Amino acid sequence: MYTASFAFFEELWSAGVDHVFVNLGSDHPSIIEAMVKGSRDRNGAFPRIITCPNEMVAMSMADGYARLTGKPQAVIVHVDVGTQGLGAAVHNSSTGRAPVLVFAGLSPSTQEGELRGSRTEFIHWVQDVPDQKQIVAQYCRYAAEIKTGVNVKQMVRRALQFASSAPQGPVYLCATREVMEAEMEPYELKKGCWEPVELGGLEEDAVGRIAEALAGAKHPLVVTGYAGRNHAVPGALVELANTVKGLRVLDTGGSDMCFPADHPGWLGLRFGVDDAVRTADAILVLDCDVPWIPTQCRPREDAKIFHIDVDPLKQLMPLHYIEAQHRYRADALASIRQITARLRGSSELQAKLGGAEREQQWDALKAEHKKRLDDIAARSQPLENGEFGTGHLCSRLRELCPKDTIWAVEAVTNTLFVHDGLQPTMPGQWINCGGGGLGWSGGGALGVKLAADHEARKKGQKKGQFVVQIVGDGSFLFSVPGSVYWIARRYGIPVLTIVLNNKGWNAPRRSLLLVHPDGLGSKASNEEINISFDPSPDYAGIAKAAAGGELFAARVDKAADLDRVLREAIAAVENGQAAVVDCKVAYYLFTSIKMDPGDIPQEVPASEDFRGERENILRGHKAAISNPRTPPSSKVSKEAKEHSRRELEAYDEPYDASQASHGGKEEGEKDPGNVARGLKASISNPGVSEEAKQKAREKLGKLGGE
Repeated sequence: MYTASFAFFEELWSAGVDHVFVNLGSDHPSIIEAMVKGSRDRNGAFPRIITCPNEMVAMSMADGYARLTGKPQAVIVHVDVGTQGLGAAVHNSSTGRAPVLVFAGLSPSTQEGELRGSRTEFIHWVQDVPDQKQIVAQYCRYAAEIKTGVNVKQMVRRALQFASSAPQGPVYLCATREVMEAEMEPYELKKGCWEPVELGGLEEDAVGRIAEALAGAKHPLVVTGYAGRNHAVPGALVELANTVKGLRVLDTGGSDMCFPADHPGWLGLRFGVDDAVRTADAILVLDCDVPWIPTQCRPREDAKIFHIDVDPLKQLMPLHYIEAQHRYRADALASIRQITARLRGSSELQAKLGGAEREQQWDALKAEHKKRLDDIAARSQPLENGEFGTGHLCSRLRELCPKDTIWAVEAVTNTLFVHDGLQPTMPGQWINCGGGGLGWSGGGALGVKLAADHEARKKGQKKGQFVVQIVGDGSFLFSVPGSVYWIARRYGIPVLTIVLNNKGWNAPRRSLLLVHPDGLGSKASNEEINISFDPSPDYAGIAKAAAGGELFAARVDKAADLDRVLREAIAAVENGQAAVVDCKVAYYLFTSIKMDPGDIPQEVPASEDFRGERENILRGHKAAISNPRTPPSSKVSKEAKEHSRRELEAYDEPYDASQASHGGKEEGEKDPGNVARGLKASISNPGVSEEAKQKAREKLGKLGGE
């Protein structure tokens, strides 16, 4: 029996969909029949079916698979409730531009047995809603109902065209049981007629305009976000940076590896706030959603700004604009190659790009890059009490994991430190959600690993690249670990999961401080503002239970034990078993939201709960001033220390690094001699205001000092 459901799967396979992630229900009898028939009659020429006990995990797996390969995969869910169960995963696929086809059944459209598939269960009335596709339509590139089986293949192909054409994203199809049960004559579509829309390069005038601006700039900058989804883009950007010596590249999206960390032009990942944006005189924004945040950081008034994007108007964002003089809807790779070719092929532009001044810029860029890496290394040392932060953890992961490891990252407030620590250099090596729906990385990492292994086997290799999921403790809980690690065990998908356990959500605190820097919440405890995870769950234990005990589980809180535990976990994954390591990391204390872009949040030992109260805020600022692990020559260090001095003055606590006590005394037990020396240092410090100096004199007088 050849039904519309079988034709549906047949066309998915023909279109290159290798996997279908399913969560089945009462709307899928003919879908189930088609899956059984396909597995028996078309073994090796039928999509592999992956059972997912949660819809968000299912779509996140398809999302992760598509992120790595660029190939759309399919998800099948159950009527309106299953569609709602997709939740934030639809947002992630849309914002992150991951091509995914979602199919859901509809409640039967007949109730008296008029057609096969007519209503047979109580639930068919309860789940009948006015317009099911509107649940997700605003996130989709295309949403439609299949109304007859005779054109089901055309509907699948049309949906996949939308999903695969830039800007890529999710698509949604739905159909009643009666439609999918319909018997029909087998048919095939004409090959080669359903390819996605091709996006071209720049017009010649635009190429010349951008090339001239870059060649004539003293501080040229490229700001990108997701251009690296095309794995040829990082190499093309390197060629551009080697041509325009002095060009820097800033990643403000973090969804893909866009530029290698070992190139002198690498500025790393910063979410829309960096001094390079302020100082650049020519900026090329390339496939980027948020190149800068105007309330925090904006370009100089005379900067020449060009925007090249698959979606320069950001048509799904009601509010979005940047002050670019020119913007183009064009392919990033083609555009970069055009600009580089113009720069290299024009004698006039070559004259601007040569000479002693350019060589000096190149030498300065290399020196700045070395200092940047040295600063990161200095900040990545273990804490004095033997604990460790995210920076140290990720530097050890970079050292111990295979060099071509793929990092699936959902670290939220720790993302910058993860990126600095890992320093990715290979195309496709770093994959971040790209959206705001927490919980992506559980299913996303499984999808990435599934894709890596599948692509490797097609090339005759036994397995694909090693995959590591790095996830915050809150995001780990959002990811539905009970479903994730059951799937990992059932289908043999070994991934190493690193849980950054800092006992709570830090993102809401940062958001709070952005709006109410001196409000009640700024001085409240994590418990009081309801972001604390204390007592801490047994994250690795949750995963091990879901995997039926077949999972490597460990917890580590001391730097001395870290390498041993990581090596054991890596070995387990390389032998085919999933692993979860619960890492108790230091807090990154955001001492104030009024920090300069270069300021680096300070690590606070994980054993000390951050309460947000006055003494802890003061402790953070004092740590910033006296931190021995920050290179004293660092410009960033000087800015951060000066900022903390200003904040301490505001708290009537003028402070100098010489005040730092190493004797382990509590606040009430301070040595009067040390306090007096610190006050005297504040009085003589030219960086301390006169008002603060006067207060220091008054305190010194109370101590009997001179």
